[in-house]
Amino acid sequence: MEFSKKLQQLPTQFFAALVQKVNAALAEGRDVINLGQGNPDQPTPPHIIKALQEAAENPQNHKYPPFRGVQELRQAAADFYKREYNVDIDPDTEVAILGGTKIGLVELPMAILNPGDYMLLPDPGYPDYLSGVVLGDVNYHVMPLLAENDFLPDYNNVSDEVKERAKLLYLNYPNNPTGGTANLAFFEETVRFAKEHDLVISHDFAYGAIGFDGVKPVSFMQAEGAKDVGIEMYTLSKTYNMAGWRIGFAVGNAKIIEAINLIQDHLFCSQFPAVQQAAAVALTASQECANELRATYERRRDVLVEEAERIGWQVTAPKGSFFAWLPVPSGFSSEDFANLLLEKADIAVAAGNGFGEYGEGYVRVGLLVSEDRLRETMVRIDKLGLFSAKM
Repeated sequence: MEFSKKLQQLPTQFFAALVQKVNAALAEGRDVINLGQGNPDQPTPPHIIKALQEAAENPQNHKYPPFRGVQELRQAAADFYKREYNVDIDPDTEVAILGGTKIGLVELPMAILNPGDYMLLPDPGYPDYLSGVVLGDVNYHVMPLLAENDFLPDYNNVSDEVKERAKLLYLNYPNNPTGGTANLAFFEETVRFAKEHDLVISHDFAYGAIGFDGVKPVSFMQAEGAKDVGIEMYTLSKTYNMAGWRIGFAVGNAKIIEAINLIQDHLFCSQFPAVQQAAAVALTASQECANELRATYERRRDVLVEEAERIGWQVTAPKGSFFAWLPVPSGFSSEDFANLLLEKADIAVAAGNGFGEYGEGYVRVGLLVSEDRLRETMVRIDKLGLFSAKM
């Protein structure tokens, strides 16, 4: 038996390869500081776990769930958007429950595009966006995210030919991997761009709760006319340390939401109702846990930047997400530098070229270890003599 051509065309799982390298080093007994992951290191808050335990004991939740999610969670998503962003969402027609937003991001091209259609992807960007390209049998153009433009795409640089071809555009702010953020003016510009060129917008809001320096990340749904042209996907993985629970949702344009719900009718039977009910508690209960988590990431960011500058590594502090996007030293490629750090300093980072052509020259560092381990990271890197410490 051979794998189908579709499976053979899928991109190599970038993060799986990274995990293999780290696990091999750990198997040798090395003390690896793993900054290459995007996996929250803190536990899910106790009140959410308790809600799951109580819901799991209810025999009604042991049956097949409703195909399109439990009403309680759809309503909680709508209430969350009203409370956090003052955006009105219809829980019946403008919410799709997802088994993690990765599913939504990968299935969306299959739901609304036809083979051969084009979509626009950010570069650097989340590697699994490309899985949706292959599985949807569609084509794509990239939009470079450059430091000089605050890691925002410049729509003026998109060629007329590409504008005419493209039917779907992906955005992600706060951004993985760059840590860049978007303001309301940019999202309003995006709506105008979408309406002018008949584009669907999908905003990946995975890090929506993680903004720094007192600036709350903006939801795409807050832009006037956003629901006319697109949707936003929100995961509970980062906001509430629920990565392993695999639960999220999409909100926005009712027709796009219906397309997602319809394809999921044929692929899934929704999520375990107890998980959905616990997710509803997470969204509607006190948000103090989310505020405390954001503060933890900000303290870690500040330590990372301070220690990097201490050893002479000139970096830009991320404005959001739990990632930092750090330039590699002169004379190194992203992959060479990442390999050197693992081999010589037992530090794992994600090479920037794994996120696209325009990721070359950077490495992505996760703020997912303690402040002491971040300090130890810079001590180890300093010993390699790659940077000139400030005098």
